[in-house]
Amino acid sequence: MGRPRSFDEDEVVRAAVTLFSERAYDGVSVDDLVSHLGVHRNSLYKTFGSKRGLYLIALRRHLADDVRPLLDALAGASDAAAALRLVTSADLGLLLIAVAERAPVDEEVAAEVKAALAAVDQAIAGALGVSLDLAAALTAAALGIILRRNPDNAATALARCLDPLT
Repeated sequence: MGRPRSFDEDEVVRAAVTLFSERAYDGVSVDDLVSHLGVHRNSLYKTFGSKRGLYLIALRRHLADDVRPLLDALAGASDAAAALRLVTSADLGLLLIAVAERAPVDEEVAAEVKAALAAVDQAIAGALGVSLDLAAALTAAALGIILRRNPDNAATALARCLDPLT
């Protein structure tokens, strides 16, 4: 009979979200996971199957804990400025890294990312009463603003430009 688990799986997954958000999948080794998460290598493999297995669980946790609340908040957005502020102020770090790093090479990650971004588009379209195409453009603009690290000023300026469109 094996030893009982000596770690809280939920805490490990949350810590993995942070680690993968900060350093990306390729920037995190199994040794990094072991040392940063406080999990023995054997326990890591037994519980999560692999580094990729833990990454997928962490990505899904990020989507549930950070993207899902954003979708709920977007339902109350009254205009493009409010929607942009909500998206640019959300913690979307792991989602953005997944878009750039893993989605192009991992079909399962690509499917998760595509579904999450489509849900954001749908939430914006529903809240603002605009087409999905315009909502997707707003989502793309908001993500670009995040990547440029100028969320407040850029989101406000863009919203003013888009206001007649919405």
